Amino acid sequence: MKNIKLVATDLDGTFLKDDRTISPKNLEALFKLGEKNILRVAATGRNLKKVRQVLNNHIPFDYVVFSSGAGVFNWKEQKHIFSQNIKEHSAQKLLNHFIHRKVNFHAFYPVPDNHKHYYFRGNKDCEEFERYFEYNKAHAVELNVDDLPNSELCQFLVIIRENEDLFSNLKAEIESLCPEIRVIRASSPLTKGYIWIEVFHHSVSKGNGIDEICKRTGIRQTETMGLGNDYNDFDLLDYTAHSFLTENAPHEIKNKYKLVPSNEDDAFAVSVESLLV
Repeated sequence: MKNIKLVATDLDGTFLKDDRTISPKNLEALFKLGEKNILRVAATGRNLKKVRQVLNNHIPFDYVVFSSGAGVFNWKEQKHIFSQNIKEHSAQKLLNHFIHRKVNFHAFYPVPDNHKHYYFRGNKDCEEFERYFEYNKAHAVELNVDDLPNSELCQFLVIIRENEDLFSNLKAEIESLCPEIRVIRASSPLTKGYIWIEVFHHSVSKGNGIDEICKRTGIRQTETMGLGNDYNDFDLLDYTAHSFLTENAPHEIKNKYKLVPSNEDDAFAVSVESLLV
């Protein structure tokens, strides 16, 4: 940990408290890392518009890897520096497949406008789908099945009840459609008991987003540290040389990485403590 030059942290359930605020100790640790010229990166599944709901411009991150790595944003200079969307031909194939399967799904505009999205209601009611829709309906457009968008798309979101067999089968089914895409699993941040199936370009991951920053800044992978709390942080934690999970992580994954206290108990500040002495 002595030679760390970049620290990356997930936001929800990790850097942020449950009420989406930042603890004084975590904020202080962020400033102190900057004083030691250690790059500070937020790596999140949130799109950039949702990032701004929890981070103002004065929160001293250097970069934000957003939408699970579909985009990278220079937070200091407030400009986009990288994006990776699903190509048009794959997007069309996925749209047609999900419509044919009559599943509830959201399809998001390409980065950097991926806070906007199309929605499609399948043949089975899903409370979690409706909760997500209500929360984001200001930026939602109903998908016209007779006039599908002819463009790249950032990602798809399919929401199912928590069922490991169903998730595994759907993941295999979706990834078999086209080699360009991959499936990322996330626990619902809205309601327990649901799995969010996120479909991206195969090169999209939080780890690849961090790698893009490392290439641009000359930082080596061996000089990185990461902190997360859920399944969708595996790509980040597998990339960083020193990786930690918060105590509030799902029980079944706690043995994968070293543990630090929960997000409610200053997980970020505790994890970087040895870098600040």
